[in-house]
Amino acid sequence: MLTGKTPGRLHITDFLSGLEYPYATLKPPDWQREYLPHEEVTIAEMLKQVGYETFYFGKWHLGGEKHFPVTQGFDHSLAETEAGWPGNYFYPWSQVKNLKGKEGDYLTDRLTDEVIKSLEQPHEKPFFLFLSFFTPHRPTQAKEEHIKIYETKLTPEQVQRNPVNAGMIHSLDENVGRIMQTLDDLKLAENTILIFASDNGGNHYADVPQKTNNAPLRNGKGAVYEGAYRVPLIFRWPGHITAGIESGEPGSSIDFFPTFQALTEQVPMMDQELDGINLLPLLFNQEPLEREALYWHYPHYHNGGASPHGIIRKGKYRLIEHFDGTQAELYDIENDISETVNLFYSMPEKSKELLADLRQWRQEVGAQMPTINPNYDPERVHQWEFYRIRN
Repeated sequence: MLTGKTPGRLHITDFLSGLEYPYATLKPPDWQREYLPHEEVTIAEMLKQVGYETFYFGKWHLGGEKHFPVTQGFDHSLAETEAGWPGNYFYPWSQVKNLKGKEGDYLTDRLTDEVIKSLEQPHEKPFFLFLSFFTPHRPTQAKEEHIKIYETKLTPEQVQRNPVNAGMIHSLDENVGRIMQTLDDLKLAENTILIFASDNGGNHYADVPQKTNNAPLRNGKGAVYEGAYRVPLIFRWPGHITAGIESGEPGSSIDFFPTFQALTEQVPMMDQELDGINLLPLLFNQEPLEREALYWHYPHYHNGGASPHGIIRKGKYRLIEHFDGTQAELYDIENDISETVNLFYSMPEKSKELLADLRQWRQEVGAQMPTINPNYDPERVHQWEFYRIRN
């Protein structure tokens, strides 16, 4: 997201090394990085070159203290943590070290409080502010008044039956609204582009009752299907981007860097290998994106169901290559959004084309592959351990 490069190129395909499956068929690559190298240029560093003041708040999945936001181009940073979760959403939050609070404070509210304080300060420079909320994520904790709202909505036929998770999302919605209202009140909205996105699909496996259901998308976080990969991407810029317009064009967080580069009229550096593209023609004029395909590379196991795999999305087709030799999958997601009919064998030419494209892309970006696991044990293949840092 911050560099405009794919994880496969950066060799940061799973910040926490993935869940360790020591007896699985394949062994993840040993080179796996746990941090973003300082020599990589971030959006913050790029924008500072043209006079922006830069802020970071919240979850930081790009390394420990030696690689925190202030080392990657951010002037100000608060509540950053390399942990994927806060430990607690009610104060004290054990994994968030530098955000003050008092008993009863809810983390999502406190993060927003600090963001609003920063927005309300006089700004002599344009600013770039990155807010990475922790919610919704384990532990599933919400404010009591929000839980009660959704407890009253429960019916026997509902698939989504977790009022606590719904309460967490309610808080997220409230706080995004607070930020939008602040921009309006400060007369900043028409000079501020606001982007809302998520890092993965809804969690469909972790708790009982089930946290969420991503239907019609298949599965969710940690899987190989659209329920894991497809998320909302919303842009708000009153007076510049037409409100209420929807697009079926697939975008990606790797597109943010070149989009901001174009927005600030900067010329890409000669040696810069960007994988994303400029989204402004789509945002301003609803023009189709000039992109052949999107690619994903995940050489790890995940307890959400994924095994090491690669994906290519080209036009209406989505192909999944499983690195352990399991049958590849091809879906027409324009007509089969739930990925129910595997076309891999019934469309051999399309399958061959997409497989070749995917493998060529991996070679071009230097994406590394898993290897045969010498400790493979079919009796313990599904046994997993918690994260092990391999800096």
